[in-house]
Amino acid sequence: MTRFPTAGHLASWAGLAPVARQSGPRNRKPGKGHGDAYLKGYCTQAANGAARTETFLGERLRRLSRRIGGNRAKCAVARSILIIIWHLLANPEARFTDLGADWHQRKTDRDRKIRTHLRQLQALGLDVTITPAA
Repeated sequence: MTRFPTAGHLASWAGLAPVARQSGPRNRKPGKGHGDAYLKGYCTQAANGAARTETFLGERLRRLSRRIGGNRAKCAVARSILIIIWHLLANPEARFTDLGADWHQRKTDRDRKIRTHLRQLQALGLDVTITPAA
């Protein structure tokens, strides 16, 4: 793994790094690059397989595909898979632990949302009192 000092280097070599090739208002497709096209294909197939699972990566693909589209979401999850692989190969003691499909739901805590919205309203100069619904 000394060939790729960071996971980002490996993702870039595989052609899975995010690229924005834009000049003024014109957007163009990025070039193929010099990396391994087969590795990109294998990671994308793995992302395709992860789409049908109840794991963190499957839920990530479903969340992203609603927002940015299916193919771009598969590419993003393929990059995540490649980064996981790099970390597992770079550190022999590392073990993969799936966060679970409900990780985003657990992360967005109800009380935290309430505090955030209250802070935003107070920043606008409003005084708000919260009472639970009956």
